[in-house]
Amino acid sequence: MILVTGGAGFIGANFVLDWLASSDEALINLDKLTYAGNPDNLSSLEGDDRHQLILGDICDREQVNELLARHQPRAIVHFAAESHVDRSIHGPADFIRTNVDGTFSLLEAARAYHEGLSGTDKTNFRFLHISTDEVFGTLSPADPPFSETTPFAPNSPYSASKAASDHLVRAWYHTYGLPVLTTHCSNNYGPLQFPEKLVPLMIANALAAKPLPVYGDGRQIRDWLYVGDHCSAIRRVLAEGKPGETYNIGGWNEKANIDVVHTLCDLLDELAPGKQAHHRLITHVTDRPGHDRRYAIDARKIERELGWHPAETFETGMRKTVQWYLANQTWVRKVQSGDYLQWIDKNYQQRHGSEA
Repeated sequence: MILVTGGAGFIGANFVLDWLASSDEALINLDKLTYAGNPDNLSSLEGDDRHQLILGDICDREQVNELLARHQPRAIVHFAAESHVDRSIHGPADFIRTNVDGTFSLLEAARAYHEGLSGTDKTNFRFLHISTDEVFGTLSPADPPFSETTPFAPNSPYSASKAASDHLVRAWYHTYGLPVLTTHCSNNYGPLQFPEKLVPLMIANALAAKPLPVYGDGRQIRDWLYVGDHCSAIRRVLAEGKPGETYNIGGWNEKANIDVVHTLCDLLDELAPGKQAHHRLITHVTDRPGHDRRYAIDARKIERELGWHPAETFETGMRKTVQWYLANQTWVRKVQSGDYLQWIDKNYQQRHGSEA
């Protein structure tokens, strides 16, 4: 079996569902179940004895040690992280605790566990750390995409905390011989994404006929990766990746945020037409501090060495995403309460602007 951390969040839950749909290998899912860790993401697995969701904290060494000793996983896939840039600006301490201290604690537990293994169990063990392209900083329009050798230059508390965790993972390989793998992904979108991120926020607001808040001029460029493609890439890295290596995972879909919003409006006009065109809801608001202008991923290494390619285009992935949210409005309504609404009010109450 494998141990997954943060497997009730957006990418983690998609990975868990994808793993169990394509494999009979069981997994232990350790999640703190903070605001973005949603047990409903895994409701389809109720009664499936291949999956066990355990409430816990990666900073709790005693609990992690006990899980490793009891279940003897052949791999750890580490998703658990605070991941939203805006939240990191308002409250960076949680990001340092989870992303830096938590990764350190998990690495130490994994190191002790790995040192106690022998034979093929020790040879085959892997620690797969899921990171982000944001550790590389920002690009100008003419710069080449981020490669695995691009120097780190994080610009937000979130990306700085992830860069720190990446450095720890690298050091535990070179110093202690822990067989680690690291992936850097581009902007994920798809089912089960908590509606503070751009794509689900725009869909939810559009369906409620609320303003669609776009930071600044909306020309910030991201490489968009469908979450299902990300999950297939992680499986490939876990199976075939070389210990100590990093792999960039991207969708080859550079799009400006405003173009993403227009694409979503077009799809909603087609699939869920309202009284007026959804484009009329677009509202430009004050840009956030330190907003990186462009990210782009060079994914040729994983394609060349591991034979992975994204299956979805931007158009097919976005259509699947809108269709999922339209078909799962009960899930959306349940997450649009309490902490989520308080967060939206806090983040956007001072960012009023004019409609596009």
